[in-house]
Amino acid sequence: MTTENFWSTVLTFAETLCDRVGTQLLQSGQAQTTEKADGSLVTQADRWADEELRTAIQHTFPDHGVLSEEVEHIFPGTAWCWIIDPIDGTTNFARGLPLWGISLGLLYQGTPVFGYVHLPPLRQSFYGYWYGQSGLTGPTGAFLNHQPIHSSPDDPSPNHFFNLCARSTSILQQPIPCKIRILGVATYNLLTVAAGWALGGVEATPKIWDIAAVWAIVQAAGATWTPLDSATIFPLQAGTDYSRRSYPTLVTSRADLVPTFLPLVKKLGK
Repeated sequence: MTTENFWSTVLTFAETLCDRVGTQLLQSGQAQTTEKADGSLVTQADRWADEELRTAIQHTFPDHGVLSEEVEHIFPGTAWCWIIDPIDGTTNFARGLPLWGISLGLLYQGTPVFGYVHLPPLRQSFYGYWYGQSGLTGPTGAFLNHQPIHSSPDDPSPNHFFNLCARSTSILQQPIPCKIRILGVATYNLLTVAAGWALGGVEATPKIWDIAAVWAIVQAAGATWTPLDSATIFPLQAGTDYSRRSYPTLVTSRADLVPTFLPLVKKLGK
């Protein structure tokens, strides 16, 4: 398979699969929940979607590994591996709030090079390509519903947004140079920066399946990714269990805004 055909297959696969799974999840309505060991919620819909995504990947890309939120937590160390979050924003989904998504990140040699996030209630699909130091070539850029997106060039003001997560509200004890939003969906929090709608976003405790897809998309859109602790995120290590690791993260629309926002949020990485 040529490089062009490979990436075309990857995008078509992600679009078709997420549309099918997303349509079924929309039809399922609110779902009964149970609480996982880490205190987060899970529904039967999460488990069904996880199985659907893993099965489709194994059928279409039999030589690719899979790491998922609900089942497969150990990185297999294959050259190519998908990291999936069947429902990012499970609490929103379970309570009937129409803001949640399906996340697929494709890793090469342990580092994301392609991300796809589909938000069925909003009919929005984000994707992007970020090859970094992988040596891979192919399509470039970040997109929303096939239209190019780029992070904002604007300066902070009271009429611009900065996104928090539920575990980062302690930073409100100090002045913030933007309006605050809490969306309840880790991927969407950071993707709004990629789309140019927010100037920054912070996630205090995201897991690897929360960030794998958006790692590629936000950087392809021109945004800057800043880890808030010293832990190396990528490349992932074969045989490692990623179920309990968190990666506190700041994303800003421009690299020169990191000094503005980092002092406000850096304590979240401790």
